[in-house]
Amino acid sequence: MSQKTDSGDSNQITREYFDSLLIEFRHIDSILPDTRLRLFGETFDTPVMTAALSHLDKCHPEGLVEMARGAKAANAVAFVGMGDEEELDRITATGAKTIKIIKQYANNDVIYTKIKHAEKCGCIAVGMDFDHAFTRRGENDEIHGLKMAGKSLDELKSFVSATGLPFVVKGVLSVQDALKCADAGVQGIVVSHHAGIMSYAVPPLMILPEIADAVGSKMKIFVDCGVESGMDSFKALALGADAVSVGRPLMQPLTDKGAEGVKDIISDFTAQLAGVMAFTCSHAITKIDPKVIRHRRF
Repeated sequence: MSQKTDSGDSNQITREYFDSLLIEFRHIDSILPDTRLRLFGETFDTPVMTAALSHLDKCHPEGLVEMARGAKAANAVAFVGMGDEEELDRITATGAKTIKIIKQYANNDVIYTKIKHAEKCGCIAVGMDFDHAFTRRGENDEIHGLKMAGKSLDELKSFVSATGLPFVVKGVLSVQDALKCADAGVQGIVVSHHAGIMSYAVPPLMILPEIADAVGSKMKIFVDCGVESGMDSFKALALGADAVSVGRPLMQPLTDKGAEGVKDIISDFTAQLAGVMAFTCSHAITKIDPKVIRHRRF
């Protein structure tokens, strides 16, 4: 377990929480595990997905497009974040099953336009990044010159109603917001603190069981932030997630080897996940008993 800190660094707190979770062995009646994910009418080989990243040109000239190629090669979901329509066209042209996450633009017309474009270019779902509207000084954020603004529940309902695609909200870190998403007809949420956008944020896995109890029967639940291995992925699935998003572990492989590097990491995480599933008598990702997780208290 990493050394405790009082710095308020949400990423470090999240890492410490991951590392505080221990796992039981269960061997009798175990079989080779099935890591397949069924999501929004599609079947994937793994619940390990790419995160909703943006502006990866510093990692690779074709950043998000190359990451989508890697996801496609691994038969994994490709989340994508901020970017223009031409880039999204090139991403979906790779054949990757893509979920487009849109920022909280102050101008709602921009949001509706991007929703329609996500439909047109063949995304399997669309959604919104609800945790990036404000700065740490309590002002409306501005990202690459574009103004952001918080959105109401009624506005969320209007975005959901504007599309025939499943709608996903990223940045849920409370039961209260999860229930509001359910009320709005959202079909998926990403439990996330946006890589520590606020200090002392609750670790996603700490709040995850409460969220899963409240809305797990109504929508798909994904976990973002701090997933660095197949072991981390297993812990998230055990505590109520349907799948996990991976971001930072993909960056250097993307730089070094492009799509192949992305595929290799997703495949490696999936193999690690399968190993833990085999040791815990978890026959499928939907059959992981949360009671295999124990909290370190010694």
